[in-house]
Amino acid sequence: MSSNIQAMIANVSVENLDDAIPFYKELAGTEEVRRFPYRELELALVGPFLLYSGPVENYVSQTATVLVGSLDPVLDALGKAGAEILEEPNEVPNGTRIVARHLDGSVFEYLQLRA
Repeated sequence: MSSNIQAMIANVSVENLDDAIPFYKELAGTEEVRRFPYRELELALVGPFLLYSGPVENYVSQTATVLVGSLDPVLDALGKAGAEILEEPNEVPNGTRIVARHLDGSVFEYLQLRA
């Protein structure tokens, strides 16, 4: 049986993407950077790091982004556990996401990438 979880991405709030990207490229050992906007935020995916800059105070702080093959089993497990869905499934630039608060108070974004 294979896991529905494909990867975990660390969320990192930075003051300035242009200043932060070179360090995270070197740390991740990659030259690939994928930049994209989300609402009022500017984001950059650099290896296992999701850098974001902008008015972060308008958003719930997330522990990490969890890349999943399908949101269905995640929603099922969250429902069974009594977790709080903070953001229902919605389309974002790279797929479909939800944000949930676990019973221990931690907040995770779950993202099903667009095929």
